[in-house]
Amino acid sequence: MNRHDLQLLSEIRVQEATILLQSRCYAGAYYLLGYAVEYGLKACIAKQIRQYEFPDRSFVNKIYTHSLDVLLDASGLKRKFEREMRNNPHLALNWATVKDWDETSRYRTDISEPLARDFHSAVTDERNGVLAWLKKQWLRKY
Repeated sequence: MNRHDLQLLSEIRVQEATILLQSRCYAGAYYLLGYAVEYGLKACIAKQIRQYEFPDRSFVNKIYTHSLDVLLDASGLKRKFEREMRNNPHLALNWATVKDWDETSRYRTDISEPLARDFHSAVTDERNGVLAWLKKQWLRKY
């Protein structure tokens, strides 16, 4: 799997989650949106791995996780993201909404419509969404 695949998977998960949200399947939408962010972070991580470079084992072990905060740290973008959040309280609120997601949310049955809609907005908002910020990093050299 390469960076492009991860970017595409992120976008597909948002599309699927949007359909589920419109169909009032809130738990499924919430679950897939978390994966959209995870894949976005992993795309940013993949961008920093150079061809023919053998990554350090501790780094590789670290990135095989679903923890969004750990992935943000591994991406090398954490300090940049923290600076951006200090200047953009909307992005900070969106990250606060998203950061505690994990893959065990697939077992949750208590995802309400407001929670799912807030999560969707936090991920997909074009100006201040977590995924919008990550997509900008896909295009930049860092």
